[in-house]
Parts: sequence; C-alpha cells; structure tokens
Amino acid sequence: MERTPRGTPVGVDDPYEHVERCDHLTDDGRCRYAIEHGERDPAFARERRLAGYECLVSEEGNDWSDCPHFRSRATDRECRRCGLEELRMAHTGERPLLEEHHLSYPGDGEEPSHEITVVLCRWCHAKIHESWARIDDDVSPSAEALAESEGRRSRELDELGFEPASERYER
Repeated sequence: MERTPRGTPVGVDDPYEHVERCDHLTDDGRCRYAIEHGERDPAFARERRLAGYECLVSEEGNDWSDCPHFRSRATDRECRRCGLEELRMAHTGERPLLEEHHLSYPGDGEEPSHEITVVLCRWCHAKIHESWARIDDDVSPSAEALAESEGRRSRELDELGFEPASERYER
C-alpha cells in the first residue's frame, strides 16, 4: 500500500486507479494546461499544439502517469469510502465533515509530479491513516459521523423554520 512521507498508509496500492479524469482535460479531449499555461513548459505545449492540443493520454499506449502535468483534485461532496454527504453550516467555525485526502506523495525524496486527491469524511480519513483501512472498503458512515451530520441537519432545519414578524407578534 502507498504511504505518506511519515509512513502512514494512504489506503490504496495505485493512486491512478482512483482517478476519473485530469483536471486539465477539456470536454472535447484537449489539454487545457498546454493551452493556458504553455509558457510554463514550452516543449510540452509545442508537442500538444502539433497534436491539435489533444490530451496526451488519448494517444495509444499512454495513461495518466505518462503526462508530466497530470492533476486530479477531488471536488466530490460526499465521502468516497462511506458516502457521508457534506453539510456545511454557514458562518460557523465548525470543522467540515469532509476533507481532501492525498493519494500521491513523493517517493525516496523526490518531488511529487502529480497531485491526486479524493474526498473522505474525517472519520474515514483517520481510519485510513491510522490503520490498514482502504478507500475502496465497502463501509457505512460511523455512528459518530452520522450523529454529527444529523446534528447539523437539525440546526439547518431550525434555520429554515423562519417565522415572519407579522406572525410572531400580534398587531
């Protein structure tokens, strides 16, 4: 299993198995990185321009790990492992239910070339880093996670129970 620089497990053997698509991939299959940030890597941009800016992965024999600018950051609003949905309370300092979990770390002192993240609830996140739990385990949200989520949902419903002043005070 992959590990962080501190040696804790990240819950996967191969981070690329948990990637749906590159953040730089446009809907029509082109590489947004080469189009918008070509000055950062002119040789890469030139190569993509000659290929009509087609994503490198679309070429036969290539996969996500072959692209030097691959990035996949999660934007999900539910835990990838247990399915707990995010409930954010506006204007409070409460800790979010969901956290970004990094799957890609440098190995042997190397800088990571790819950023790969998934979204996990903070309880699943802790289980993965503190044990041999895996991201693809078939689990339900923990009792503590459900209690926190339901507490937030109750407060949210209380906020929706707005009573106009005309109904609260007699005229």
